[in-house]
Amino acid sequence: MGLKLEMLIAVAIVAILSLTFMVKFSQNSFDEKTFSKELEFTDTTFTEVDTTTMQGRAFSAYGVRDQGVLSLYKLMYHTNNIELLSAEKGTYRGNKIYLDGNITVNQKEGFDYAAEHAVYDKKTEILDITSSFTGVMDKNIIHGNTLRYDAKIKEAFGKKIDAVVYTTEK
Repeated sequence: MGLKLEMLIAVAIVAILSLTFMVKFSQNSFDEKTFSKELEFTDTTFTEVDTTTMQGRAFSAYGVRDQGVLSLYKLMYHTNNIELLSAEKGTYRGNKIYLDGNITVNQKEGFDYAAEHAVYDKKTEILDITSSFTGVMDKNIIHGNTLRYDAKIKEAFGKKIDAVVYTTEK
């Protein structure tokens, strides 16, 4: 019996030692979660200019730049052609601003729009509303599924439009 017990203990010791040498401990779990936030700010105004004029101005209550992408919360943006473009969240990627949540577009002249999702191209000054929207000007009301609004020439093209438009009598 003593011989069998010694053999069993020897096999167990060899198994434990071989398992111990085969297991590699590393800190990869900590390395994977690298800190990537580049910038964080509150109550900030950004002014976009070129060599001659101001291109646009954005105000944000809170913002973060992470891996080259700028995210602004409670965004208010305006240009020469748009009085106010506001959203709960705006994400800058290149020349485009991706807008989400409670979007309103107020113009100096024309319809004011409300939607939930949109993309504004700063270079071409085209606003693509990708969700259902409502447009209001005085008593005139427009509802639709999507809208493409060119702020330069003040033209809008919508899909599945339901509108009430009042005209002047002649």
